[in-house]
Amino acid sequence: MRKKFLSIWQWARQNKAVLITLIILLGVDRLTKRLTLACLENKDVVLAPFLHLTYVQNTGAAFGMMQGGNLILIIVSLLILAYLLKSWQEFCAMGAWVKWGLVLILGGALGNLYDRITLGFVVDFIDLRVWPVFNAADSFITVGGVMLATALLFGKKATTQEEK
Repeated sequence: MRKKFLSIWQWARQNKAVLITLIILLGVDRLTKRLTLACLENKDVVLAPFLHLTYVQNTGAAFGMMQGGNLILIIVSLLILAYLLKSWQEFCAMGAWVKWGLVLILGGALGNLYDRITLGFVVDFIDLRVWPVFNAADSFITVGGVMLATALLFGKKATTQEEK
């Protein structure tokens, strides 16, 4: 047990920037969702013609899929998080875009998982009127996914060109 703790402690010391970023991402997500719960219930705030703040309790996944599937989504989220953490070293060896893309995905996934476990739903509030309502954690996951896809699709080409 002591050896495992020391291993985790060593990892944390080596990855301070990752941990600080995760704390910031979770803080932004929690703050925006707490403000939504405190201020937006039964209200629709218009910030611009294309941007509204609308409180939605989402018991499903992205784009309204799997409504009512909270338990399944908690299990799937935990499995994905476990896989990402177990494979962290291999992913980080693929480059900075992969590493930081995964940090964004982890931050967003942890934020939404927290909601699912504590509230039984995810708090969504950003309403673009042409897209399903989403939240900051969803944005982190999306940006992280784009970074990950970009690195995986174009990273090898860049490495191959550098080797020439």
